[in-house]
Amino acid sequence: MKKLPDAELELMMIIWDAKEPISRIEIENRMDERRDVVPSTILSLLSRLEDRGFISKEKHGKINYYNALVDKEPYLKETGKSILKRMFGGSLSNFAAALYDGEELSDNDIAELQEFIDSKTAQK
Repeated sequence: MKKLPDAELELMMIIWDAKEPISRIEIENRMDERRDVVPSTILSLLSRLEDRGFISKEKHGKINYYNALVDKEPYLKETGKSILKRMFGGSLSNFAAALYDGEELSDNDIAELQEFIDSKTAQK
């Protein structure tokens, strides 16, 4: 599976989170307000996603609705593994150190990490 550029990934995250077909206008409304993106750019990105097989388009009247063809979890899992391997030599500890080096971990962060470790340990 190909890695998506950031702009296309942003649209995919919105489409995945919608859990049902979504229009370009709805996508635009859910985008970060700080981003100044014109509708033609969004349509271009949606067209690229469709060409790559990530989404399908369905026309209802004059409005196109977009639906994910690629599931979110497998895509994120594969992309995460690729990043971990390329940038951190496959080392989770190097990855965690890069994220939190010099920063204080919150109690919530520690609890989430411990919960993850405990669940993986229990699976063995």
